Amino acid sequence: MADDVLIHQMAGIVSSGAPLILAAVGETLTERAGIVNLGLDGALTLAALGGFVSALTVQSNLTSSGWSSEMIGVLPTLIGALVAMGIGVSEALLVAFSSIRLKRSQVAVGFVLTLLCRDLAIFLGAEFRDRGGIHILFVPIPVLKDIPVLGPVFFQHDPFTYLSLIVVCLAWVWLFRTRSGLMLRAVGERPETAFARGAQVNRIRYFYAAIGGALIGLGGAAYTLNVNLTWNESSISGNGWIALAIVIFGGWQPIRVAVGVYLVAALRTLVTAWQSSVSSQLIQLINTLPWLLMIGTLFLVSGPYLERLLPYLPPRIHPLVRALLRAKPPAALGSNFE
Repeated sequence: MADDVLIHQMAGIVSSGAPLILAAVGETLTERAGIVNLGLDGALTLAALGGFVSALTVQSNLTSSGWSSEMIGVLPTLIGALVAMGIGVSEALLVAFSSIRLKRSQVAVGFVLTLLCRDLAIFLGAEFRDRGGIHILFVPIPVLKDIPVLGPVFFQHDPFTYLSLIVVCLAWVWLFRTRSGLMLRAVGERPETAFARGAQVNRIRYFYAAIGGALIGLGGAAYTLNVNLTWNESSISGNGWIALAIVIFGGWQPIRVAVGVYLVAALRTLVTAWQSSVSSQLIQLINTLPWLLMIGTLFLVSGPYLERLLPYLPPRIHPLVRALLRAKPPAALGSNFE
């Protein structure tokens, strides 16, 4: 019984971490190209609303036209995901255009956009708040779902969760095992050198800003069409900032980013499990743990603090600690290219 509960909790961690993984990997690709999208939190919130409203509207129209639930199938979820991706792409391209064409600060533009998108989502989503109606779609994978432990944890989920796992693997292979990924890293590190080798630097930045924005929008849709199954800005707002911190924690590497997301999801699972057995004050304190974890990790990976910590640890684990925590941002991150 205890083993079943643990497996169920692990499966829940994988499923609840899917939206953050999609958003964080999208931001990783964007920042690898030299564009920092601080509008991520607002885009995530607005995309979550757009995806939910679109899916709910399509489902309602089809139902009123006499379609059965079997005939409707995955169409509302698909439409909602596409609309959310469009919102994410639009916001990301606006950041890229402001930087590349208008020569404005990416940080300033992104910060303004995250406030604008968040407030716009709150205003437009007032009549849809806490409204249900979208049903989660489970698609267990034949054969693989029967593997002990791994089957229930990884292969008995919904399409968004599978997409998050696929995106992590594809992003890692693309970045570190393809020529295009090498060019992407060169644009983020030394755009002048990449340009001398024939790369269209600004065109590449637009492209990966759009790809990253699409994944951010898909992450927003995953919140309202998969995790929460309703729209409420309070359950989504703030996750974009966590995703930004996880990108730094992950050292701009997709697999490490996924590990960071699952750590945050595990902490949130513990909070949910303890809600009925501890005081509300303690629950509020525990809810701050993901933020405290991110702050502490950023101190370690962003300065000389990691090297100061190593002498207090056993020498044997020094390489492992450096591999897990050392992070170096792309050298041209946030800069314009002429």
